[in-house]
Amino acid sequence: MKPKMQEKNLYEYAVIRVVPRVEREEFLNVGVILFCKSAKFIKMLYSVNEAKLLLFSEDFDLEQLELNLESFQKIAHGDKASGPIGEFDIPSRFRWLTAIRSSAIQTSRPHSGLCEDLDKTIQRLFEELVL
Repeated sequence: MKPKMQEKNLYEYAVIRVVPRVEREEFLNVGVILFCKSAKFIKMLYSVNEAKLLLFSEDFDLEQLELNLESFQKIAHGDKASGPIGEFDIPSRFRWLTAIRSSAIQTSRPHSGLCEDLDKTIQRLFEELVL
């Protein structure tokens, strides 16, 4: 008898970027959001390399950035403290978070893939694209 194959999940992810000076269009990857509709899964991981970010802009407000990224994370995870957007269903929260915006925090266009383990996949993407 053949071993049962684990089902693969179709997922989408986007890279979260900090753009210290929007007019220069330079950015630093600081996080990843991964979403899978069929598994009702969304997760966001982030880490800010402050020294590297300050090379882009000496006077960048790191405290405000941390607050904004925490808000992104609360929305992604549907935290009650995230306000009305955090109450959206998972696909709508992902679409809101990855909407095109001209601000200090932006996301890449969503990319897709297949995987067996969503938690391992977001961790791998985070390590490859952010750390």
